[in-house]
Amino acid sequence: MNKNICVGITGASGAVYAVRLVEVLLATGHDVHLSISPSGAQVIDEEMGLKVNLKKFKASDLMLDDVSAAEDSKIRLLQVSAGIGTADSNVLSAEAIPLGELHYHHFQDLKAPTASGSFLTMGMVVCPCSGTTLSAIARGAASSLIQRAAEVHLKERRKLILVPRETPLSLPHIENMRLATQAGAVVMPASPGWYHGVTTLRDLVDFMVARICDQLGVDNCLMKRWGRG
Repeated sequence: MNKNICVGITGASGAVYAVRLVEVLLATGHDVHLSISPSGAQVIDEEMGLKVNLKKFKASDLMLDDVSAAEDSKIRLLQVSAGIGTADSNVLSAEAIPLGELHYHHFQDLKAPTASGSFLTMGMVVCPCSGTTLSAIARGAASSLIQRAAEVHLKERRKLILVPRETPLSLPHIENMRLATQAGAVVMPASPGWYHGVTTLRDLVDFMVARICDQLGVDNCLMKRWGRG
């Protein structure tokens, strides 16, 4: 069964959405193929105080080491954190849902598997998606692995989710979103809702991550669904 999901982190505000998304995907048993642009690494440092080494990346750079090598008790906690089951549930275990694997690809490595349409995936998420990255994807002008992988998902008619976080939007931004949508991408601005009982910042982050997972077909209960008591 194909469990591969590509995630690209670029230089827009909202790095916490990306880190939480990777955590949830791994905890739900999906293999994540991650690339981070230099600007993306800079924003991660600015917003989260995490220094990412793009040449010698480690899962611990994004506080994901517990996901990559967890004991059974930690796995259960991570599954709960990801919105699967409840805190007192023992239904899910390492045997029931093995953790996914994290694969890192340097943003300049165009020999990485994600640069080819022959590498099968469930989809790709660019989160957050900078205006420059959006423009390159919308206009077929790839100059990095993240942009090339996005092009691949468009040409192979696979799910591509772009998560811009910019306001206000310029006419070029809007035009690039239109072009990307026409090409088959899902443009999902980082605009969390407030109707699901928000009490913490994590609730707002999880709202966006849940909606991204919904688009990927990844089961989750990260947020309270509309119309459910």
